[in-house]
Amino acid sequence: MNRYCDKTRGWLHALGKIRQPALWIVFLLGFSVSAFSQSPAHFVGSESCQKCHAEAYKGWKQTRMANVVRDPKAHPEAVLGDFTHANPIVTFDIGQVAFVYGSRWKQRYFTKRGDDYYPLPAQWDIQKSQWLPYHVEAGTDWWVGFYGATNFDRPTGPTCDGCHSVNYNIETKQVTEWNVGCEKCHGPGSVHVAHPTRQNIINPDKLDYVRGNDTCIQCHSQGRPLSNPISGKYYDWPVGFMPGQRLADYWKLEDLKPGTTNFYQYADMTAHKNRMQGNDFVQSNMYHREIRCSSCHDVHSNQNTASLIAKGNQLCLSCHTKNNPAGLKGTVSQHTHHAENSAGSQCVACHMPKIEQTIKDNYVHAHTFRFISPSDTAKSGIPNPCTSCHTDKSNEWATASLKTWSSVSPWRVAQ
Repeated sequence: MNRYCDKTRGWLHALGKIRQPALWIVFLLGFSVSAFSQSPAHFVGSESCQKCHAEAYKGWKQTRMANVVRDPKAHPEAVLGDFTHANPIVTFDIGQVAFVYGSRWKQRYFTKRGDDYYPLPAQWDIQKSQWLPYHVEAGTDWWVGFYGATNFDRPTGPTCDGCHSVNYNIETKQVTEWNVGCEKCHGPGSVHVAHPTRQNIINPDKLDYVRGNDTCIQCHSQGRPLSNPISGKYYDWPVGFMPGQRLADYWKLEDLKPGTTNFYQYADMTAHKNRMQGNDFVQSNMYHREIRCSSCHDVHSNQNTASLIAKGNQLCLSCHTKNNPAGLKGTVSQHTHHAENSAGSQCVACHMPKIEQTIKDNYVHAHTFRFISPSDTAKSGIPNPCTSCHTDKSNEWATASLKTWSSVSPWRVAQ
């Protein structure tokens, strides 16, 4: 309050010096704009951003972030599952589906009962074009024990919707908009829309690296709110968190235990399941060197499947140059011992292996950036990139091969 009183006294002092009526009008208009900018901002929806940020809006609108949840009645083209052929797994029809969720690995289907949404009991495996059952089993996600045994005991509001919408209200169960809209990352935009300045909107790239990355980690992580239960319900997303705040004040990442393999993790604490990119990333040297998610991903672009700012090794080698202590010292093929443009010479093949399960037999990239050696597989069962690619070979073969590599430390990769 003192800050605003001091500001008002300053305005009044200036007011006493004004002698011309025309300047009074200008002064009062300026005061009204200033006073308005101090009022609490509220959510206005992504379309309010389009006029001034047309290019960013157009790019974002085409991303999966903007289209993760869709109404099949308004967007019949979003339905990927085969509803034309009978299948014993599919005990519902498309008319019962209020929302389809997902468009890359899997598609799930939500129905509405009263003012809540519930997951239906089948999901479409997009990569393999087949139906699979959908039911979160006991002993998997931490929240399962706090809800009933069937899908219709598990509303998506507490378990899903906070990350699939902007401004989900846990009391009214209403949202400003579905999907990951502009204000999910930039905060409520009413003040900025009325009087655009760089000071009255959140830009995650202008925050410190912890709070900047928290903008993404709020949804791309496994954890639970610090204050669970909230109004008698257990939430699987950080209720109350806003961009610009510290996520750790609202959200605790899942505890990882060295040497343990379970639903969440492998024994070296690399994630075992999808949606744990944040849990991986905060362990990495990249994070502790203050690299940001946005250093690699552009959420306003749909140029490729992961919204990467560059393709393939071009992205990694833009930073890992020969002048960087963590950079490449020779050619790519000298480093990888694979042909220059082969799958084995892609940086992500060894440093971000696809070992984290998103749906049966479909995997996504790890984000610890650690090389997992064959000896780690032998000790704890975590998949390594060598035998994950060379599926016909053994860990012993991989270890023996690595021992012949003179360009890397044998103590790190071959023991």
